[in-house]
Amino acid sequence: MSTRSQLTQQLGVVAGFDNPRVDLEQYRTPPELASYLVHVADLQDDIEDQRVIDLGCGTGMLALAATLRGPRQVVGVDIDGGALRTAQQNRQRIAARSSVSWVQADATQIPLAADGEPTVVMNPPFGAQDGNEHADRAFLETTADLAGVSYSIHNAGSAEFVESFADDNGGEVTHAYSAEFDLPATFEHHTEDSQTIEVELFRIEW
Repeated sequence: MSTRSQLTQQLGVVAGFDNPRVDLEQYRTPPELASYLVHVADLQDDIEDQRVIDLGCGTGMLALAATLRGPRQVVGVDIDGGALRTAQQNRQRIAARSSVSWVQADATQIPLAADGEPTVVMNPPFGAQDGNEHADRAFLETTADLAGVSYSIHNAGSAEFVESFADDNGGEVTHAYSAEFDLPATFEHHTEDSQTIEVELFRIEW
């Protein structure tokens, strides 16, 4: 089993979006953050021999990180077919051994039947764009219906919202972690070459 630092190195080859869409807030999840999330999930026995679903998987960073920790199956769901094609190429880049499937669909209206109680991992939109406020709520609603346990990345300051949502939907936040998200200039409205933002990771039992 690879260490967290080794996992970060393995994920370094995962390519981001060729044509990122601002309305979907498409950013490549940093390998350091992905390895952190999956390492924590693995320590809680939520990855190995489990079914893992990555909602809004983009080019596959979290899904592929999970494949390197011995899951029974991994499914990545994203609405963007171009991103999923890159995800498939990324799978070949990291030589994932575990089974991984890609499903093109709206992650907030997922066309998957719950098989047992899968682990959901996700880096949902933060809702930073006009008309996209509270976008992470829709992802959490899907997760509440689907998952046995979930790991999700949210903007810093989201603890009250996430805990309240979990309480109202039969879940419980069991762990919360602070982390950093290195955000390179991606869209025209970005004025700096890169920016580091504070984020929070939550483990929720549903």
